[in-house]
Amino acid sequence: MNIHPTNAEMEILQVLWKYGPSTVRFVNDKLNEEKRTVQYSATLKLMQIMAEKKMVDRDETNMKHIYSAAIAEDTTKKDLLGRFVENVFNGSASKLMMQLLANKKTSRKELEEIRNLIDKLEEEE
Repeated sequence: MNIHPTNAEMEILQVLWKYGPSTVRFVNDKLNEEKRTVQYSATLKLMQIMAEKKMVDRDETNMKHIYSAAIAEDTTKKDLLGRFVENVFNGSASKLMMQLLANKKTSRKELEEIRNLIDKLEEEE
């Protein structure tokens, strides 16, 4: 079953993936610090919906409910990227890479990491 998070759901998942199981208050505070201004009630409602969609698990054993990601970060990102490449670049990973590199926001360190990855992939062939 593929789950397709919305942008707002991805922001919440990213907090949970980064910090682990968290309260709604903690997630809301991190969203306000790292992303954008979000009302607590909106974060709570969205996390409740995400629990219904099985994107997050909710531990109700304590007074404060603790939420944790129920879907894997790598699998989710791989699926979303695959859909993006298919829809925007007609399935061409090379077109995606060319566009990314043409934006000139890639640091020397990132370029070196890309070179190393390409070398590694070529060695595996």
